[in-house]
Amino acid sequence: MDILKREIARRVFAFELSRSNYATAESGERSPKYILTPTGVKCNRVFMVGVLLEKEEVSPDSNFWRIRVSDPTGVVTGFVGRYQSEALESLLEIEPPEIVSIVAKLNLFQGETRNLLSLRPESINISDRKNRDFWVIETAKRTLERIKRMKEDGDRNDDIKLAMDIYNPDLKEYLEIVKKAVEAVREEAEVFAERGKEVSEAKGELGIVEEAEIEEIEETEEEQKDEIEKRKIEELKLDSFEFDEFEFEEEEWDLSDILDEE
Repeated sequence: MDILKREIARRVFAFELSRSNYATAESGERSPKYILTPTGVKCNRVFMVGVLLEKEEVSPDSNFWRIRVSDPTGVVTGFVGRYQSEALESLLEIEPPEIVSIVAKLNLFQGETRNLLSLRPESINISDRKNRDFWVIETAKRTLERIKRMKEDGDRNDDIKLAMDIYNPDLKEYLEIVKKAVEAVREEAEVFAERGKEVSEAKGELGIVEEAEIEEIEETEEEQKDEIEKRKIEELKLDSFEFDEFEFEEEEWDLSDILDEE
């Protein structure tokens, strides 16, 4: 008996997922279905860390919920029902807005005029900013790798050739989306650093205050210090991005030779 291997959960930004509308499958009765994204990666499952913006029961007492999850690049929709029991149990305990991590299969609704991709979560867990920032950084790296492969291997990789033919993606646009995501994390890190500084200054100006109040402020300061240290670590990772190598000359973005390949 053949044992089906669990597919890798890919890291893909919401911007790209929301534009993915082509399904494909390998030969075989029980072969998994994939969604081909505009940057040429086939996804059966994804891993995402973002903000659960809202959850809504599709109809009263249906136990079938619609969710919306955002990352720094956009928003994706998902549906959770009784067949995703683990995810449903967790979802019922979470009140939006909340940072969550999600492992989900992808589902493509094929309509008369267009196809719509949605998440079908297998698991949903409360997360935090540290994990969200790490996910953004790793997803940015994976996206840059795919952009580079599309530029360099478009005539040698079947998935990339198919993505080019179906989507004809503007790679400059995807590069800008990656920059936007990384900058969002960097700016938030700076905000947390500034808040930590304000807490320290406020403590110095207190003079004589009740002991309980001092302890409360010190506890808050420690939390802020932890956040600042986390952000410093993440900023080092952000600075490691070499976007310049993706700033191609204008004529290098003419993809007609790839699109015309048989």
